[in-house]
Formats: sequence, C-alpha cells, structure tokens
Amino acid sequence: MIDHVSVGVSDLQRSRRFYDAALGPLGLVRTVDFEGRGSDYGAMPGSLGVEFTITVEDGGLSPSRGMHLCFRAPDHAAVRAFHAAALAAGGRDDGGPGLRPHYHPDYYGAFVIDPDGHRIEAVCHAPQTPAIA
Repeated sequence: MIDHVSVGVSDLQRSRRFYDAALGPLGLVRTVDFEGRGSDYGAMPGSLGVEFTITVEDGGLSPSRGMHLCFRAPDHAAVRAFHAAALAAGGRDDGGPGLRPHYHPDYYGAFVIDPDGHRIEAVCHAPQTPAIA
C-alpha cells in the first residue's frame, strides 16, 4: 500500500549515522545519497528498493507526537539490536524491547526517538512457539 516514507532531518550527517546504525539490524541499508540533501534506505539497491528516505529541511523541524514510523523486524533479536544500536547512535529510549500483548499476544517491539524527535519503532509479529490448531 505504501511505497516509501520520508522524514525531514536537521543534520544530515548525524541522521545518516543514526539511521545507518538503527536500520542495519533490520536489513535496511543506505542505498543512495543525494549530494547533501538526503539519503534513501532499503533492502534492495537502486530506486526500486527505496523504503525510507531522510531529507534535510531548512527552517526547523516540528515532529508530530502522534506520528511514528514502524519498521518490521525478522525476529526478536533484530528488535533488540535495533533498540541498542539506535540508543548507541544518539537516539532516546521511548519503550524498550518487549512484548506488547495489548496489541496482540506476539507483538514484540521497541521504540526510540531519533535525534530530530521522530518516533520510530521496530516490531516482530512472529510467535515464539507455533500455534496449535
């Protein structure tokens, strides 16, 4: 349904370092740099692989508290690695890795705030054990 999402950043180099670190454990890498204007991230190289973009925005940023971006993780270990890498790269904790059964019994997520105040999450929906039918 959604091809890609973009967020504005105030310091491109700082945001590249943050997103390189945070998205790496999820299998997303920086694929394209736009000469000082932004960067694309995705699981496949080239313009068809773009899933997430950061762009430099002049005039200050005002992230909406009600908006957040959620990236799918392949397993619980990737969620934990995302959270640890994001914090080490300058993010702030907004909810550590763990089950969120109020969403559904197998919802395992972690939440961070990026250096510009954007709320981002990694989630794994896979059950720890197979369902019994």
